[in-house]
Amino acid sequence: MWFKVRQKNRHRFGIRVVLNALYCIVCLSTVSCSSSHTVDVASNSDEVTEKTTEPTFTTFIRKSVGPPVVKTDLVDMHGQPVSAACNTCHTTRPANRDAQLGQKLPTFHQGISGAHGKLNCVACHHPDEGYQSLRLADGKSLPYTEVMQLCAQCHGPQYRDYQHGAHGGMNGYWDLSRGNRTRNNCIDCHHPHSPKYRTFLPVPEGGAPGADAARVNKQGGGHE
Repeated sequence: MWFKVRQKNRHRFGIRVVLNALYCIVCLSTVSCSSSHTVDVASNSDEVTEKTTEPTFTTFIRKSVGPPVVKTDLVDMHGQPVSAACNTCHTTRPANRDAQLGQKLPTFHQGISGAHGKLNCVACHHPDEGYQSLRLADGKSLPYTEVMQLCAQCHGPQYRDYQHGAHGGMNGYWDLSRGNRTRNNCIDCHHPHSPKYRTFLPVPEGGAPGADAARVNKQGGGHE
């Protein structure tokens, strides 16, 4: 009787050894086949070092153009349109630090309109540099190409979502092992003077917007 029990225990032990061996083979094959994750075991040590394969491609964020220019009705000797930089006029007189979007301006930019909270023009445009650069909240100068930094100081939740891929348009690949990714900057989608989107309803497939959509578009609304 004792001999039979011992034989049964040996049989169970042998099954466990085989199952453990198969489990190890499956685990090792999974690790070796992974292209993005490898595990290195240091020799003469119990330390396990994990390494993640770097993406083959990269993410490009579109840059805005440099300082804006004002188009004129003039042409040069080659027939090309003539435009004027901001500081061409803004350095000739003191800055109007009380000017706001939505208010009628007495001289410059009389046709400009927009709505961006209750900000003054100098909240974003640097008056001490002839409006040729942007101005951060602490008064530091910022190139127009870095406009996202300016937007982020007030629109923190949107910038946080942008960093995690939940806000902002993009083209290319989610999987950077397959190709590059190009992302828009803030003013690719939002007009800097009127960033708020109008509320709208989706257009039915194969048809025109209904009366409800036209009504909502006419009333306006949406997020900033």
